[in-house]
Amino acid sequence: MGAGPVNVMNRTTGTRKLLGYNRTVSPGFATPEGAARLVARFAAFRDRGFYRKVDQLDVSSVGLGTYLGNADDRTDSAYCDAVIAAVRGGINFLDTAINYRHQRSERSIGAALAELFRTGDARRDEVAVATKAGFLTPGAVPAFLKAGDVAGDMHSMEADFLADQIERSRANLGLETIDIFYLHNPETQLGFVSREEFDHRIRLAFLKLEQMAADGKIRHYGTATWDGYRKPAGAREALNLARLLELAVEAGGSAHHFRFIQLPFNLAMPEAFTNGVLELAAKSGITAVASASLLQARLARDLPQALAEKLPGLSTDAQRAIQFTRSAPGIAVALVGMSKAAHVAENLAVASVPPLAADAYLDLFQRA
Repeated sequence: MGAGPVNVMNRTTGTRKLLGYNRTVSPGFATPEGAARLVARFAAFRDRGFYRKVDQLDVSSVGLGTYLGNADDRTDSAYCDAVIAAVRGGINFLDTAINYRHQRSERSIGAALAELFRTGDARRDEVAVATKAGFLTPGAVPAFLKAGDVAGDMHSMEADFLADQIERSRANLGLETIDIFYLHNPETQLGFVSREEFDHRIRLAFLKLEQMAADGKIRHYGTATWDGYRKPAGAREALNLARLLELAVEAGGSAHHFRFIQLPFNLAMPEAFTNGVLELAAKSGITAVASASLLQARLARDLPQALAEKLPGLSTDAQRAIQFTRSAPGIAVALVGMSKAAHVAENLAVASVPPLAADAYLDLFQRA
């Protein structure tokens, strides 16, 4: 693999350019001081439990996701507006992936953040940004990638490939440092390689990610999965969080940077609450982020009336489904796809309603 992009500092504006991608990037990353500054602007939300401590960082319990939508300019513009509305409204946790809409979701977030930073509505240290890589994305597949490094003609965890994807994501997002980088659905590989080979590939990937964390290109890493943490133990594509943590320690020692998992959790997909994954994550210092809180809008309507009554203070089923996910013990952030500013306005209504207490949630969970 050839040399990666080079950082050049603009001493006047504090921005940098990644040579080779011709994109200006903002230095820094989310910090406890920055997040606290943002939260102070939303004291009413803070007092109702909208923010959670994640590695000493205050993050909104609802995050903005960018998975769905057409790969076109109209959707780009709508996402950009949604991100601006979300951050201005108090959301400081943004999630994307290099393959979402063929890099356009990353670029839409990048454009929105550049505008927020330009106007002073937000600073870099106030917002946490997560992205992912693993799937081959048209227009973002490096020439050096060999067939033997790809599983099923669609997925790779090869170390230099991941480094390449991170460089592209940094440029797309306009950020010098990515707060959270996920291996995207690594369980995909288990359909094509042995468990032993899978562990070998994960170990090499973690070694590279530890290096990139040391270089300041990412702050933390983890795994974003669909089936991996939901499959029963022993299933071919099941991920073993305890084993992944062992591999992280081998790669980075006790101070490793494997600190996040992302997995589906909602009214229709509650497995993580019953199979021990959330409990193990909490005991191990791993932050769990829920994806698919609305299950691609399928939970945004027609919820049973009895369930709605257990989630008071909210006016739509979408808000109730989000409240269910963000109230789950062990879930730090409930991600919700928001491709329009109107979605942001509706979903932010949950910020004014405290999450359910643990005993009330357990009762609701059993009924649901």
